[in-house]
Amino acid sequence: MKLTLPAIAAVVAVLFVASQSIYTVDQRKYAIKFQLGEIVETQSQAGLYFKWPFIQNVKYYDKVNLTLDNPEPDRMTTSEKKPLLVDFFVLWRITDVRQYYVSVQGDEEAARRRLAQTVRANLAEEFNKHDVHEAIASARDKITSITQQKANVDAKSIGVEVVDVRLRRVELPPDVTSPVYQRMESERRRVANELRSTGAAESEQIRADADRQRQVILADAYHQAQKIKGDGDGKASLIYGQEYSKDPEFYSFYRSLDAYKATLQGRHDLLVLDPSSQFFQYFKQDGIAKSPAGARAR
Repeated sequence: MKLTLPAIAAVVAVLFVASQSIYTVDQRKYAIKFQLGEIVETQSQAGLYFKWPFIQNVKYYDKVNLTLDNPEPDRMTTSEKKPLLVDFFVLWRITDVRQYYVSVQGDEEAARRRLAQTVRANLAEEFNKHDVHEAIASARDKITSITQQKANVDAKSIGVEVVDVRLRRVELPPDVTSPVYQRMESERRRVANELRSTGAAESEQIRADADRQRQVILADAYHQAQKIKGDGDGKASLIYGQEYSKDPEFYSFYRSLDAYKATLQGRHDLLVLDPSSQFFQYFKQDGIAKSPAGARAR
């Protein structure tokens, strides 16, 4: 029993020393090996590594992308000296863990403050080169791209890389929003009135063209109708002439009947004419006797 306890103690001591001599590095981590506070080695590859127990120690740092959130929107100025509230966030990661530790002592908060200051200054500089419309709409990608490039110059000095800069929100401050909206409303109203005026003018022109075309069509139709009517009257006259030449007396009698019918339409119609007038020639007994109608009546 006396021999067993020292053996167990020795085994435990060996295992403890061995555990202090071995460390692993995850694929999502960097590792820095220190000896008495000085950097001895850095590991960026996942695996199993060894160190001297008690005199060497290891610290780990993230290899994955980290996020920098702006807690409050920053007030920035455009080229027109108009203020804007800009809310942004940054994706960054450690690329040189040794430089990172030397520059900021491995303090992630210190690195965030450094990056936030750099990104904020570069964003303000880029917004100052554009007007409000460009800053809010068309130039946002350009602003963030240039800001990322400039921020990376400073970020490399602390062993990190700015992966991306994004604008979460860009808007006018409340004290500026109301006048801007009123100006936009006035501008939209002016454009609407201009469009209405243009539309009314075009409408009048279309109506005038339609009326002109209508008059042209009616005149052309009237001309065609008169031509057709004239042709019909000519053919009718020709037929009348041909028929008249066959029996002039009957044709004269027929025309007289048409004249009587057109003249004596009412029961109380009154005509004052000379009895010997040609108008009543077929009312006379001799006229009736001589007429073809009278002959047919007999």
